[in-house]
Amino acid sequence: MLVERLGYVVETLHLHSFALSVYQRAGALNIRTYLRNRAFREAPDGLAIPPAWMLMAVAGSAEAGVFLDGGRKAAESIRDILRRNGTGMEDLGAILDFGCGCGRVLRFWKELRQTEIHGTEYNAGLAQWCRNNIPFVHAGSNELMPPAGYPGATFDLIYALSVFTHLPEHAQMAWMSEFFRILRPGGLLLLSLHGAHYLPRLNEAERRSFLEGHVVTRHSRSAGMNLCCAFHPEDWVRAKLAVDFEVVDFVPEGALGNPRQDLWLFRRKPGALPRTGLPLH
Repeated sequence: MLVERLGYVVETLHLHSFALSVYQRAGALNIRTYLRNRAFREAPDGLAIPPAWMLMAVAGSAEAGVFLDGGRKAAESIRDILRRNGTGMEDLGAILDFGCGCGRVLRFWKELRQTEIHGTEYNAGLAQWCRNNIPFVHAGSNELMPPAGYPGATFDLIYALSVFTHLPEHAQMAWMSEFFRILRPGGLLLLSLHGAHYLPRLNEAERRSFLEGHVVTRHSRSAGMNLCCAFHPEDWVRAKLAVDFEVVDFVPEGALGNPRQDLWLFRRKPGALPRTGLPLH
């Protein structure tokens, strides 16, 4: 495929950041998008709308309406899967949006008055936008690899939507160990992952590897960017990714706002030590 070949060229020449910036800025330069966005000088929640290039970076569209609708659906899917498993968002003392972008989902927790709301983001510019524009959120930055910089046993819920979909296997396992550390015993972890729906996008060798139960990763050297793409078989998630966690719920293609991604809910096993071989910080 032409797109895949271009991806390998970009990766080989180390043009990841430049190409991503060009893509985001170009996507924002659309007169129809500009005119549609004029209706969203302020969102219904009273919070600011990020600039168009940021919308493009986190939502794949420079349209404010798409950004807000996707965030609303994602927040609803989080509420729904927790409620179905006996937990309300209002019951949580502290939550972390890992890979929060420019607050696509965070902004929908405005009414959680008794909950500490945190977000962390690999892109420091997006994290800064959250600090400047979403006053009820404690927003910070993280590196590509742990630690995250939070004390142990801090959070009741961590969610990472379309984040592990852009990390190679070793980074995913490292962050699972870090999540184990910063979750309270019995705390919940929610992930959205590329599952079986994405099989048609894989080439023959990748499809065979996926069906044999291996995670498939493209463009690992572009980890943390959209060019890097990981695909997760159900058996691999249960046997390896979730080794230190209990699988509470699994909804194939259930990640609303992240269309066609699988939604997984895990619980940190109380009193356990992580078996990933990675040290607790």
